[in-house]
Amino acid sequence: MIRRIHHVGIVVKRLTDAYVFYRDVLGLPLLREAEIPEQGVKAALLAAGDSEIELLEPLGPTTPVGRFLARRGEGLHHLCFETPDVGGSLASLGTRGVELIDTTPRAGLAGRIGFLHPRACSGVLVELATPPALHDEHPSPLRLKRLVIGADDVKQTAGLFQGLFGFQEVAMNGGPRTMLAVGRGALLVVPAHEVGGTAGLVALSCVAEDFFALTAALRKAGTPRLDGTGEVTVEPEGSHGVHLHISRYMFP
Repeated sequence: MIRRIHHVGIVVKRLTDAYVFYRDVLGLPLLREAEIPEQGVKAALLAAGDSEIELLEPLGPTTPVGRFLARRGEGLHHLCFETPDVGGSLASLGTRGVELIDTTPRAGLAGRIGFLHPRACSGVLVELATPPALHDEHPSPLRLKRLVIGADDVKQTAGLFQGLFGFQEVAMNGGPRTMLAVGRGALLVVPAHEVGGTAGLVALSCVAEDFFALTAALRKAGTPRLDGTGEVTVEPEGSHGVHLHISRYMFP
């Protein structure tokens, strides 16, 4: 059972530089930071509503994250779902023939974790995590709304995530896109040709509790962005390689 999107992982060159944008400009609270030598990273988790943003700094160029940084630069790296029993989830997926990186859980910043191979999820590196305690939502000026995934075959990719994790499709206004509900968040699968031909993780969409305060902070920091009515798009050079869309919170 998947409870929510626990976090989205972002590879950065240096945590201290990334903090300037994610913690200081966006105002995301830093929850914890740790060096994890066995994974070759120094990592930090920041609150984003009932989800989190994980920043990953490689400890060296030959580590997996270091090779990712050299090959693709800063940007989105993986997606993590919370499950109450990561060991049971990995075992169940394994018996179904799903290709795994981890067949048993290991320790990570998010708790007990395990990774599925990207080949199992249409090129998306998926992590499963069981946090050490019940999750308490931390006050944050931003809430993760959805994660955008590019796919050569939208229906096939969406069907794969539905089959693996039981996500329900959210009704949309037609078109070649599919939305899947994950707790209070969502995955939006779009045609790869609409997002520069990229298959895999392509963008984050968040909601701001105080949109005008946020846009003022972005303006003051000189963050490269495109301003719209009720929405701002931060250019990747301003957000460490991430296409980040932030919209105004609308009350029901």
